[in-house]
This record gives sequence, C-alpha cells and structure tokens, in this order.
Amino acid sequence: MKIKAAVVSEKDADFEIKDDIELAEMGPDDVQVHMVASGICHTDEAVRHGDSDYKYPVILGHEGAGIVEKVGPEVTQVAVGDHVVMSYYACGVCDNCLKGHPTQCENWAVNNMSGLRPGGTAHFTENGKTVADLFDQSSFTSTTVVRERNVVKVPKDLDLRILGPLGCGYVTGSGTVLNNLKPNQGDTLAVFGTGAVGLAAMMAARIAGCTKVIGVDIVDSRLKLAKELGATDVINSKNVDAVAKIKELTGGKGVNFAVDTTGVTSVMESSIKALAQGGITATVAVTPHHMDVDPWNDLSMKDQQVRGVLMGDSIPQIDIPRLIEFYRMGEFDFDKTEKFYKFSDINQADADSKSGKTIKPVLIIDEDYKPGE
Repeated sequence: MKIKAAVVSEKDADFEIKDDIELAEMGPDDVQVHMVASGICHTDEAVRHGDSDYKYPVILGHEGAGIVEKVGPEVTQVAVGDHVVMSYYACGVCDNCLKGHPTQCENWAVNNMSGLRPGGTAHFTENGKTVADLFDQSSFTSTTVVRERNVVKVPKDLDLRILGPLGCGYVTGSGTVLNNLKPNQGDTLAVFGTGAVGLAAMMAARIAGCTKVIGVDIVDSRLKLAKELGATDVINSKNVDAVAKIKELTGGKGVNFAVDTTGVTSVMESSIKALAQGGITATVAVTPHHMDVDPWNDLSMKDQQVRGVLMGDSIPQIDIPRLIEFYRMGEFDFDKTEKFYKFSDINQADADSKSGKTIKPVLIIDEDYKPGE
C-alpha cells in the first residue's frame, strides 16, 4: 500500500514528505499501525546528519504512537483498535534476550540499525528501490508495519499524542537510572544535559529516593524546568565549574552516579571527574566524539566505572506501563517537556530540537485524532 512518509534522501538533507512510498506486506507476526504522532529524538537527527554510518534514503522516527489497524494471524498481544506505543525490536530468542536483557540482543544492530526489517527484507520502497528504515518502525509515516515485539499496548483514556516518546527518550533516561544504575535511597546523582533523556533520568532519580539530583546544562530555561521536575540543584556549566560545584554540593565527595546525555568530549570527561569514590558514570548519547580516560587514575584507583547503556536497559512492555503509572501518580511529568508540531513542519521541529529551543518535539501526524476516542 502507498503511504505518506518523511524521507531523508542523503546525508544532512532536509526531510521531504512524500506520498508515493510503498509499505511492505504484513507477515504473520506483524502489526499494521495507523500513526497518530511521533516524537523526534536525538538519534533521528544523528542519523540524518550522518553521525552514524547509515544508508540513504531513509525514513526515520522511532518514538511512534498510533492505533492498530490490522494484525497478523500469529499476533496475540494486541488487537485491531488498540492504542500502542512503538519501541525497538529484539529477537527474544538469543541468550541475552532470554536472560531478560533485550537491549543487549545479539541481533540488536541488525534488527534496528541495518535499514532493513528483521530477516533482511525491505520495509519501504519508492519506485522499486529500497528506502531504509529505523528500529523496524520508522514512525515518520502515516502508516507503518512492525513486529508484535515492537509494540506496547497503552490505555485508551490517555492522549496518544504525548505517549510516543516513552518508546525511546523517556525510557532511556529513566531506565538508565532505575534498571542499570539502581541507586539506593539517599544516593546522589548528577545528570549532564537536561534534554528529554536527562530530565527523564532526573525524574527517575527522584522516584528512586536520591537526596541530591543535580542538573547540569548551559541553557537556563532547561535548568528551570529541571528544578520543576525534581532536580534539587542545577548548574549552568557555561558560568560555573560544574565539577567543583558538584563537589561543593556533596561535601567534597562527588556524586555516587552520573549520567551523560550530551556526547560532548569535555562534558563526558567531567561526568567522571564529578564522581565520588566507587562512583559510576553512564553514557547514553549517540555521538561521534571520544573521551580520554586514564584507566588507573580515573578508574581503578578510585574504583570507578564508566558504563555504556543502550535504551535504558529497558524491556518496553514492562517499563513503558510503569512510566505511565508514575505519570498518573504525578511523579513523571514527561509531557511538560513536549511541544506539538504539524507533520508538515517536521524540518522546523527538527531545527528547534537541535537548537535546544524545544526539548521534545512531537509531530502530529493525524490531526483528526481526538484524545479519549
């Protein structure tokens, strides 16, 4: 079937909305989703910009929310009419998936970042030529087809337009704290970069009972929102030495945990220097940059760790419903980071995300959708 999609034709090209994209036929465990909305994530911009080795042309988007239109004969977890949020695809049968760590799926890169569907077939074509996909999802579309493992059923009484970013940005930030770092009550944590991922990490740290939740950024408006969403302290590192201030705020010790969401070399290195003895830094950004780490003086002598965390070590079918419950309780106000844009304004939305003007842009793909219906 023909669908509408935002296509990036080559590295660093603008998004071009086309209506002649051919969507692949459904398989037995596939779900066809009518797209309502999709968040724009830093990973989308990184792929568009060429920060990762990717194929073009490509249809991006991996924070989609929509309504199930069709299901394959082997689908058991969702039905036509269900509201769903989409996330990454994991095979479910490799050793790491079976151990409960699907973000460590041995086939993760092939299934999510190869530009093809699991199994190696084209998800989208234009005039017979393959258009690459992302996360077996590509939510910058009017309709998409995904595997059952990509979708998470969500309550129909919630506004689908706000929920899509739960599939990546919010689950990455919160999961990095709750699933991977696992702070104890009374621990301290600093987050470098207060975008959607960083703010989600801060809200999760508050939920976990951290007594110091420190936000570091160079944009005052983001730091103001960080205070509103649970940061105990904020630091504008453009004006203040962030490491020195963190040490001051923690009685000279440093923080037990740090999360870097920026991918900027100097900031990643600062996140390590801000740690207390035995502390752990988690890096989560898609970045072409590297950092310089002294394995003895920076790590071994201080018994510190640097961890790479993918997608918050999350299991979407468990973590997304948990975040929704935290949201209902008023403990995870992720919607305060969002701003809606028309699908036709995708390039403006992307630019506002890149500049920091908007923390989490959300594209409204179906403008006729009415919450609660």
